[in-house]
Amino acid sequence: MKNNLILGLAAIAMLFSCTSDDTSDIIINDNSVTNNNGGGGTTDPQTIFLSGTYTEDLTLDANNTYKINGSLIMASGTTLTIPACMTIEALSSGADVYVAISQGAKIIANGTADCPIVFTSDASNPAAGDWGGLILLGRAPINSVTGSATSTSEIASLPYGGTNEADDSGILNYVRVEYSGGAADGQSENNGISFYGVGNGTVVNYIQTYEGKDDGVEFFGGTVNVNYVSVVNAQDDSIDWTEGYTGTITNAYVKHGASHDKGIEADGYNTDFSNAGGYFSKPTVNNLTIIGNGSATGNEAIRLRAGTQGIFTNVYIEGFEEGFDLDGDAGDNPTGAGVLSDDLMVTDATFVDVILKMKNDTGETFTEADFISGDGNATATDYATWGANWTNQ
Repeated sequence: MKNNLILGLAAIAMLFSCTSDDTSDIIINDNSVTNNNGGGGTTDPQTIFLSGTYTEDLTLDANNTYKINGSLIMASGTTLTIPACMTIEALSSGADVYVAISQGAKIIANGTADCPIVFTSDASNPAAGDWGGLILLGRAPINSVTGSATSTSEIASLPYGGTNEADDSGILNYVRVEYSGGAADGQSENNGISFYGVGNGTVVNYIQTYEGKDDGVEFFGGTVNVNYVSVVNAQDDSIDWTEGYTGTITNAYVKHGASHDKGIEADGYNTDFSNAGGYFSKPTVNNLTIIGNGSATGNEAIRLRAGTQGIFTNVYIEGFEEGFDLDGDAGDNPTGAGVLSDDLMVTDATFVDVILKMKNDTGETFTEADFISGDGNATATDYATWGANWTNQ
């Protein structure tokens, strides 16, 4: 394996090259190239700055300290591997500091409950928006284009979408993203974790975003399934989907802080459906808890719009003026049509300190009972058990 590293020191450029006969990965730091072969290489802690586009695999070493100081993009065909227990800091400069896993690349971030993997700010007093976030891009279907065409992410302008429902972008197990949402590319804000056209071959279990300035977790189409997701103190929407997302979300916990928007904001498509792939978002959501700040605050827990469909089971909502707000005129934005066809429905729900359980602004006529069955039958997801140890609460 061969890798070139160019280091600029003042006006002097130095070029280093390291070649190994084995197939182990190469770790690049600010003053050397170290071969990581499961025991070789440096054992002295050191700070290694990561940014730029990587065209070879990048395996982080638990003996080192890593800091993201710009856009870190893994190119197609590469893998970013992060061991359990690692905390990766990002410069708290806000703009253009993020990690992106391109189409055809993978991230293997395999933490545990006792040893989660944490992406966080390097600030001594961290705050929402200190840095960007984590972005995965895949080749699963999206409804903003047709066939094998791709769209372009608002962060990093990378392609996503395709025809492979089982596309594999790697593994996220016990991963926490903190203080994200910084503006990238000078204008757009990052989410905590963004899934762009990510396929269901990707393994996602136990993820959290904490104190983010924009959305917590957002799905731009794709089919990825997410089990055990926690969003605490997102300043915009906590969970967001659009562009034909059709995966399954199981065991989701949302808790609002002082600044926030919706617990869930769901769209069937993004902006213009006239050239889309002919289907709406329709995820399955099982075991959902959303905790607000009280019914007197005048907020909505869940907004369903732009023709989104979805099957919700076991939903617990506490502390909102409105539980479900359904928006969209009949016709090109047929959110209400999904209720009438049973493609948008709630089975087993419990509302505590909620004034209005359902608001219908769709242009279609239906009752609360047509949309929600089993009122009062839901139980809150057991966050105290599955969210213990690895989350920031």
